[in-house]
Amino acid sequence: MYRKYFSLSIAVLLFLTPVFLNAADFGFVLSQYAAKENQEGDFLDGFEYRADLLPRLSFLVGERSEFFLSAGLTLGIKERGFIIIPELLRTEFSYRIGSWGINAGRIQYADPLGCITTGLFDGVRFTYRTKGGIFGAGLWYTGLLYKKNANITMNEGEMAHFNDPVEYDSFFDTYFAPSHLLASLDWEHPSVGEWLRLKAAITGQVDLSDNGEKYHSQYLTVKAVVPVKSFVFELGGSFEVAEIKPAVNDEDFSIAFAVDFGIFWTLPTAFHSRLSLTGRYSSGQTDGTIGAFVPVTNKFYGNILKARLPGISIFTLDYTARINQSLGTSLNISYFVRNDLGTYMAYPVNIKDNTGYFLGPELFAWLVWSPVSDIHINLGGGAFLPSGGNAGQDENLRWHVEISAILALF
Repeated sequence: MYRKYFSLSIAVLLFLTPVFLNAADFGFVLSQYAAKENQEGDFLDGFEYRADLLPRLSFLVGERSEFFLSAGLTLGIKERGFIIIPELLRTEFSYRIGSWGINAGRIQYADPLGCITTGLFDGVRFTYRTKGGIFGAGLWYTGLLYKKNANITMNEGEMAHFNDPVEYDSFFDTYFAPSHLLASLDWEHPSVGEWLRLKAAITGQVDLSDNGEKYHSQYLTVKAVVPVKSFVFELGGSFEVAEIKPAVNDEDFSIAFAVDFGIFWTLPTAFHSRLSLTGRYSSGQTDGTIGAFVPVTNKFYGNILKARLPGISIFTLDYTARINQSLGTSLNISYFVRNDLGTYMAYPVNIKDNTGYFLGPELFAWLVWSPVSDIHINLGGGAFLPSGGNAGQDENLRWHVEISAILALF
């Protein structure tokens, strides 16, 4: 029932938007996206098209506070079916007084590694600024978010719910993300000794979903950033403790971990360019206490493979360049490795002969053209090559091309 009232509130807010136009900052973004990848069948197999309209509104409330409202409507074609998705996006009330701050509503939050809890969440966050750093505390609920953007798939039941299409005759059962209560305590210091930036967080979540499976977890996350002339070095890690019901492999308790590193070099070229090497490791399921590292909001790694984090290592070499004011490009080469033989079982793994750890490389390139600041046109394409690994060498190469155009009016 609460989800029905929430959807009604979205409609009311969007209807009232024009009332504020005379005293507020209003704008919208219109984007078009089309993509095609190789799949058996006719042209619509492997084809996707989306049109997104994203209005936003912001206005001051007194001298210390601000209200921001944004929403989205997506129309498109995917998997041979039409999609129509309304969504309430960032909708936030912020207040500042002295060193204290409060943000309430649908607000953006990310953990120090950007892989455990990342995205929009409904709740409240307090911050306090001191000479010793910025301290934060937040409490959020996930069950009112659109499931595809929240990307919460912590167990098999939630994965099945994520993959099911949104059905308007059962909208309230198929649209929303699984229900979790999320809390975080975090700290950030922008310049320890004028050379080190530190971030740390303690994050916990309680599974409130009703799919029969429960996954409660807590995370300790730390990240350090060190700039050295034209280089930036990053190193971080996260330790997870989880309680699982029903038990997995006769274990209802597990510990897991993830490690993240990055080296970024701003090249001495006539135009702005950067070369980076990044890597990420996450533990997979074993026969002992060590389990699969399961983030709250999972991400897809790779523009084509779209692997999820548990049990995967990803190494990426990336080159980006802004050739002039209107033209930019990037080239991305990633390699994917399984850390065990049971956690990641998707393409290109040969399930009948499940012996290989190396999934293969992915190459992807982008060309970005922005003739003016309000218009962006992006063209991208690449391929994933399973022949470059040993987990599924005989699987077909998978290619992907896409184009998008963004018009922003403010």
